[in-house]
Amino acid sequence: MTGTAPYDVLIVGGGPAGLSAALNLGRSLVRVLVVDADRPRNAATLSSHGFLTRDGVPPHELRKLARAELESYPTVEVRSRVRVVELRRDGDTWTAGIGRTEASETVSAGVVLLATGLRETLPDVPNLRGFYGMSLFSCAACDAWELRGRRLALIGESADLAVRARLLSRWTQNLTLFTHGSRAVTAEEEAELAAAGVAVLRHPIVELLGAKGRLEGIRLADGSIVEADGGFVRPHWENDLSFLDGVAPAVDENGHLITDRSGRTDVPGLYAAGDAAAGPQQLIVAAGAGARVAAVIVHDAVGVTTAH
Repeated sequence: MTGTAPYDVLIVGGGPAGLSAALNLGRSLVRVLVVDADRPRNAATLSSHGFLTRDGVPPHELRKLARAELESYPTVEVRSRVRVVELRRDGDTWTAGIGRTEASETVSAGVVLLATGLRETLPDVPNLRGFYGMSLFSCAACDAWELRGRRLALIGESADLAVRARLLSRWTQNLTLFTHGSRAVTAEEEAELAAAGVAVLRHPIVELLGAKGRLEGIRLADGSIVEADGGFVRPHWENDLSFLDGVAPAVDENGHLITDRSGRTDVPGLYAAGDAAAGPQQLIVAAGAGARVAAVIVHDAVGVTTAH
């Protein structure tokens, strides 16, 4: 490994939270390094929604616009397609090894902001990837409007499937829940959903039917086919904090980083924002969290109290 560059803040992750934090830190004359592996969770999504003034913009375009804005701030540097391989704390300084697959450079910073997002694992359903991001989605608040009133499917194996079904029934009166052979939905929940007009089908899914990313039906192991115009899946999300060397910030029962309302973890000098801290969020919420934490970092640096 070569060199060491002292930054005020190292931001791990270049999604909405990380880039928003970088923008606001740059405006406060903070020297910032953003390290981004360029593997966003929403890469399969053709358009993102709910971001004021950018409703419907492709996620990659939103990131491109944000990075272009950061070029106006000379104290902000963005490294793309590299990742933090290891991160450790040496006294009051954070040291990070960064590179593509292994550490090829060392950098140091006084403060670290984890904006890494989450790693997503979809249900093990044949050919699901061929529809994900085009007619099957994971976020109702983000994509249900475009599917309103249609025949929708909800696919998953998690214990919160019934809750998600009740939420989705706001956008359609024709919803079918598929447990893919799991016991994710209890008999009591199935009865409650049936009373609300939501069918629960428990047979494993053997094939998704359709063309060019547009779902048309779902074939089950019993041979039946259920017509559907689109729908939602419930992925499994997890934090990847394997790069932390000798540092173990507190996490909740779902593996999300525990912070105070200002984004501080229980490790001094270590902050978190976005999905890594609070779980899956809309882009605009993650961006807001990044801006909030940026303000807190500046206030903490000069030792003033903050209302954030």
